[in-house]
Amino acid sequence: MPPQPKDLLASKTPLHPRNRHRERYNFDQLTKTSPPLAAFVHVNQFGNASIDFANPEAVKALNQALLKQFYGIAHWDIPAGYLCPPIPGRADYLHYVADLLADSNGGVLPRGKGISVLDIGVGANCIYPIIGHQEYGWRFVGSETDPVALRAARNIVSANDALAGSIDCRNQPDANHMLAGIPKRGEVFDATICNPPFYASLAEATAGSQRKTTNLGGRKAGRPAPPVRNFGGQASELWYPGGEEAFVRQLVKESQAQPTTSFWFTTLVSQSHTLPGIYKELQWAEAVEVKTIDMAQGQKKSRLVAWTFLTPEQQAAWREKRWAKAQ
Repeated sequence: MPPQPKDLLASKTPLHPRNRHRERYNFDQLTKTSPPLAAFVHVNQFGNASIDFANPEAVKALNQALLKQFYGIAHWDIPAGYLCPPIPGRADYLHYVADLLADSNGGVLPRGKGISVLDIGVGANCIYPIIGHQEYGWRFVGSETDPVALRAARNIVSANDALAGSIDCRNQPDANHMLAGIPKRGEVFDATICNPPFYASLAEATAGSQRKTTNLGGRKAGRPAPPVRNFGGQASELWYPGGEEAFVRQLVKESQAQPTTSFWFTTLVSQSHTLPGIYKELQWAEAVEVKTIDMAQGQKKSRLVAWTFLTPEQQAAWREKRWAKAQ
């Protein structure tokens, strides 16, 4: 029996309490904010205004409207075929990172340009730095190995005055590294974030794309699913040899080599079965503290894993030197 269609807008909870996207999308308001979105809006079989989430152009138009309405970003575009992220889930990660910083700062959330965050794999969409800066005023460094993606991210920053001087997109010259070669001499970050590739191979990524297209109602009976990803994605964005676990374990190793580069190192972990291997790597790396924070968007479950190598004394010194000035 084919999968039954679902109203993708039926429930966004339980998103983070500060997430601006906890309610249904207001398409009347969004199309007023961004008129090009109107061409993709229709009434679905549940009687609700919606878009075809299997259509990459519709998803991009929705993102442009959301970024303009909620974050003041007037100019946002990505090259064809590059990852077009679901904004509510991306915002959730940043809100939980903000909570992580607050928990380490006596409950006070550090805000402003005195707080610096490294986004490993910023992508063409530059979405984490955009939301993080517009929500909390943080400064961002975004690393990227793909020259096309790097150029697109830089174009987004330069096209929006609200982002000027707050986001530095840097080339990572060695695709085998995550951290190495990115921090400048003496540079430190209050948090490092990462959304690692999910799949272990191109074939696995393609199969996953086909399943998603089918689940979104993008395949008619008896016809093969087209090799299109509604949210796009290049090879470096979607897969890594050994998959998510191998990527994160390598990130842990590199963080161990630069233990005081960041107060908290964090990463999204989509597959719960990869957690034991990641925890084992963190144990070998002798992380001082490890936290796992559960996240959810509708039916999708995820979590972020955070670790620090700073001793309690080093953490106290960090708070006094950096966060006391950022209240």
